[in-house]
Amino acid sequence: MSITLTKSAALQVQDQLDKRGKGLGLRLGVRESGCSGYAYVIDFADQLAEQDTVIEQHGVKVVINQDSLSYLEGLELDFAKEGINSAFKFNNPNVVDACGCGESFTVDGE
Repeated sequence: MSITLTKSAALQVQDQLDKRGKGLGLRLGVRESGCSGYAYVIDFADQLAEQDTVIEQHGVKVVINQDSLSYLEGLELDFAKEGINSAFKFNNPNVVDACGCGESFTVDGE
């Protein structure tokens, strides 16, 4: 499994976990949504399921459910500030198309 968490993303995740006061790490996945097919899902991971994969980088754990693994292979998760906006950025080599609003994406073979 090859998912990369940039240092900027790891710092943001750790900051949010610290503010929250609990959690194992970041839960990352995909769900069917939008006009292009799939959307990313980010949440806190408070517990692990049997089928979860855990990746740890820069001292932060990323938890991914089995169903999302193939959609996220090769993903780089970054966190960027642009002016007054800040957000996680998904650099996913599997994405072949995205909707105009940027909320959903299509992967090869879908």
